[in-house]
Order: sequence, then structure tokens, then C-alpha cells
Amino acid sequence: MSKAPFPIQPELTAIAIAYKNAGLIADQVLPYVPVGKQEFKYLKHTKNERFTVPDTHVGRKSTPNQVEFSASEVTDSTVDYGLDDVVPQADIDNAPPNYNPIANAVEGIMELVKLDREIRVANLVFGASNYATANKNTLAGNDQFSDYTNSDPIGTILESLDACIMRPNVAVMGNAVWTVLRQHPKIVKAVLGNSGDSGVASRRAVADLFELDDILVGQGWVNTAKKGQSASFSRVWGKHIALIHRNNTANLQRGTTFGLTARFGTPVAGSIPQPTIGLRGSIQVRAGESVKEVITANDLGFLLVNAVA
Repeated sequence: MSKAPFPIQPELTAIAIAYKNAGLIADQVLPYVPVGKQEFKYLKHTKNERFTVPDTHVGRKSTPNQVEFSASEVTDSTVDYGLDDVVPQADIDNAPPNYNPIANAVEGIMELVKLDREIRVANLVFGASNYATANKNTLAGNDQFSDYTNSDPIGTILESLDACIMRPNVAVMGNAVWTVLRQHPKIVKAVLGNSGDSGVASRRAVADLFELDDILVGQGWVNTAKKGQSASFSRVWGKHIALIHRNNTANLQRGTTFGLTARFGTPVAGSIPQPTIGLRGSIQVRAGESVKEVITANDLGFLLVNAVA
């Protein structure tokens, strides 16, 4: 048992770690990489050194030419994200069979913490300033994929994939974009082999068409209204497409990947009595995680802004 002021409880932490929201994709877009301390360092490599070939010829009695691979070390630190919920003791005492109000509170907290992470990752991955100057293209009018008559999503996406120094292997988009793309006549024709006027394409089929490992479709919603106002829901992932090179084996020191998430420890959860809240007292529940999302190689991605109208 932790001796911290707010006790961390293993059984609640297990719930926090296990919680998954099937509609969220942040963990797949910028995978977690563990760090030993909240402050961490990661390397930004110089791509020119990996593509400039020196004289490799070695004379019979000479020594080979030497090369050196440099990298800039960036210092950063994880940020704590968490929430509290107060569960009245009366709710605990009167809970129906097989229902644990405290466990339910942990799940509710983690749902909001993960949704907040989804928003951060979407803003980062769909932020045009996070890409190399030559690695972004804003579509408009007839070029947008929602124009089924004039647009060419196959040509546009293939050209974007070829523009990166390391070819992207994952496409990231919101559900609104995917719904349009999978029905585009040129996509349907290429995947299903028909005239393109009927049918819809699957993610796997479209991924294979572009030789991608995966297509990640964000389905999350967020209420953008302030507390007390009428709810106003919008998609977390906008109308763009990010083509990124994701290396699941990369860490902070080795491997090249578009971006990742440094995580200190694991998600945690715990509770502490609050005898002054409620007639019979309450239990204050806390859950959260310590993470930092970073773009480690902005030239390993290509952003199609406003892919659909």
C-alpha cells in the first residue's frame, strides 16, 4: 500500500489500467513508451547523415573512411492528468448486487482522462505546424474527396505517401472522412473491381490498396459546450488525413518514428475517506496517468488538410 497522501490502491489501479474505449485511437497513433522518471530525454536525429553516402572504397592497406551519426537531445517531462469523484457512503451502502460505485467512478474518470488524451493527440497529429513545410497539402473545391466526380483520392494519397523521406505506413482520419473515402467511386472500383457505383470498401482493403499497415479511424465525440450550457457535440478528429510512419519498436533513444507518448509508470487509482462530505461521509476517488505526447520526426508524416468538405 502506498504511503502517499492520497493512497494508491492496486485493485482500483487494475481497473484504471484495463479501461479501454473502443472508439478512441490515441494509443495506436502515438504509442506509449515507458520512462523511468517524469523528466525524460529523447533524441532527434539528423536525417541528412543517413542518406549522404561517403566514399566506401577501402584500399588494400588503407583504413575505411569514418562516419559519425549525431543527434540532438531534447529534455521534456510527463504531465499529470487526472480527476476526482466523490462517492457518498450512502451510495456504497445501497448499491445493488454486482455493482461497485467506487469501481464505476474509476471507470468514469478514466473515460474522461482518455478522452482528454484523444483530444490532445488529435490536435497534435492534425496540427499543420507539426509537419515539415513540404509535407502538407490543403485540399479545396474539386480536389476534396467529397467531390466524387472530380477528385482523385488514389492519386492524391499515393503522391503524399511518396513525398516522405520514409514512406508512411499508417493513415489516421476521423470517421466523417472515412465514411466519404470508403464510398468514393474510384476507391470502390479499385477495391471491389466493379464500376464504382455501388458498395463500400473495408479498412483492410483500402490499407492493402495503399500498402499501409493500418488505417486508424477516430470515432470519438466531445461536448464543446461550457458547463451549464446546452450540449454541443463535435467529432474529436476533424476532416483531415494524417499519413505517418509509425515504428512500434522505437523508443526515446533508438528507432525512428513520427511520434510517441512517454508514460511515467502506469495509470493509477486510489481512494481516501471524506468524513465531512454527506451525512454518512463519502469516499473520494482519484484516477489518472502521467504522460507526454511528442512528435519526434515531423518529416515522417504528411498531412492532407480538409480532405473532405
